[in-house]
Amino acid sequence: MAHPFQLGFQDAMSPIMEELHHFHDHTLMIVFLISTLVLYIITLMMTTKLTYTNTMNAQEVEMIWTVLPAIVLITIALPSLRVLYLMDEINSPHLTIKAMGHQWYWTYEYTDYKNLEFDSYMIPTQSLPSGHFRLLEVDHRVVMPMESPVRMLISAEDVLHSWAIPSLGVKADAVPGRLNQSTFIMARPGVFYGQCSEICGANHSFMPIVVESVPLKHFESWSSLMLS
Repeated sequence: MAHPFQLGFQDAMSPIMEELHHFHDHTLMIVFLISTLVLYIITLMMTTKLTYTNTMNAQEVEMIWTVLPAIVLITIALPSLRVLYLMDEINSPHLTIKAMGHQWYWTYEYTDYKNLEFDSYMIPTQSLPSGHFRLLEVDHRVVMPMESPVRMLISAEDVLHSWAIPSLGVKADAVPGRLNQSTFIMARPGVFYGQCSEICGANHSFMPIVVESVPLKHFESWSSLMLS
């Protein structure tokens, strides 16, 4: 869960988000080193009165400032491609859930079960129970088993929406007439919050997403209760 004045990402709750954290730290260190080097060179050029003509025209220097950026780009691109392929890989999901975006609420359908479908609306502030988060809590949470591959099928019925859970590293557009998919594994139990990340109309900021990760036996009990 995000907190006030937070500068970094939310805590990673899935292996994909952990990989995104590592890639962010890797890229940020490269940017920090480049910025330090450029600042040092600018300071040196502004403070010295000497000009070395031979150095400025040397082919060796031109080779360095041509090859070095290419190496830097490769060191950024290779980890980026690795994480990108990991995010798109789907291997035998244990559960498939279809999320349908509406103006302005979500409908969830557990496709592996018969007649397990419900709408998820934001709880108004005046009806919010004590201790819950304003503008983030919903009347029906999406319950999923932890440590199990889950596939999300995401679409919309009216306008563009976006199903996003920052702590899980998931963000997929909900496009009318198109079925996008994403996969993730929740590493631990908990409640994870997200919101529609596409400007979808007047109540865009009032269609939150709440995912509850529970052990498998609790998920089976919940599904039996919903089907009864």
